[in-house]
Parts: sequence; structure tokens; C-alpha cells
Amino acid sequence: MAPLLERYHLERLRAVNDLFFAANGDLYFTDQGMTGIQDPTGRLFCLRRGGELVCVLDNIPSPNGLVMDLEERSIFVAATRDNSVWRVPFGRDGQPIKVARFLQLSGGVGPDCLALDRAGGLMVAHPGLGCLWSYSPVGEAIGRIDCPTGKLTLSIAFGGIDGRTVFFTESSTATIYSAAVATSGKPMFSHAPA
Repeated sequence: MAPLLERYHLERLRAVNDLFFAANGDLYFTDQGMTGIQDPTGRLFCLRRGGELVCVLDNIPSPNGLVMDLEERSIFVAATRDNSVWRVPFGRDGQPIKVARFLQLSGGVGPDCLALDRAGGLMVAHPGLGCLWSYSPVGEAIGRIDCPTGKLTLSIAFGGIDGRTVFFTESSTATIYSAAVATSGKPMFSHAPA
């Protein structure tokens, strides 16, 4: 199997971390490498459905998980080493505008994976604290799910029959957990009708 991408122009990708498919088929992904506050050169890319590779941002300290808002006018990016979640709104021309921290977290390792529910609420895996945070569409903390073992809570996915189950991993014990939630997850591109 051959890689789909290895370079952006002449530069190799550092270490691709996470991805998100927009409803139109565009693929967004983070290129984290060993970046952090000491080297805030992590990148957010978009591989357009037509094949064009675009660097959306190139100044993120450790970009990790990502998910678009309900209208797909903004993308949220976990900036792990900044212990924050950035909101990247797009202008009419598709370029990022007024990028800002949407959430500033504390304690432990910064946020890892992100997921969105049908109401526009954001779920954040927070390794180091061993929990998932649930935030309203405007960034108010509205819930917390604690992991019963270990602190390295990483990946998140909504699923189950009605979509009201959240699955998450705990890396140090190699365990997958599930928890019931009030609001179902936003359907993913892979589940869209053909």
C-alpha cells in the first residue's frame, strides 16, 4: 500500500496525527511532529476533494484532534502542548480568520481527541486528568466523565444504536470504555447517505 501524501511542496510531513472529513469530502488533518510551545510550528492541512493540498495554519503548538462545527464554518483543533482548543473560523474565501483559543484547560497533559454532538456541543478527551469534558456550543463546561482506570484518555467516538453512547480509549491500560450521554453525536462523513 502506497502513502497518499508524504510531502507538502518539498517538505516532508512531520507526523500526521488526526483527521476529519468535511461533508463535502475535504479531508482536514493535523501534522503534529514534536512541536510544542518551544516550537509552535505544528500544522493544520486540508486535502481538498479535488486533490489540492492546502496548509490552513502553520503555527500551532502540537496540533492534535480536530472536528468541525455543525455548519462546517469553523474547525476546532486541540493544541495539546498549549493545553487549549483553538477555534479556526473560515471566511467566505475559505481562508482562516480571527483564530482564537476556544477553551483554555488546566492540569495534566493537554487535550487530545475532539468530538461534536448533534447540538453543537464539544467533547474533549483530556489525558493527564483521565476524563472527557463536555462543553456547550459556546464553551461552557456542562459535564465530565471520569475514566475508571488510568489517566491517558485519548480517542472519542459516538456510537451505539441511537448514537447516545460515547466510546473512548485509555492508553496506559489499552482499554476501550463507553458511557451513555444525553445528546447523540453528529453523524460523520462516512455515515452520510450516498
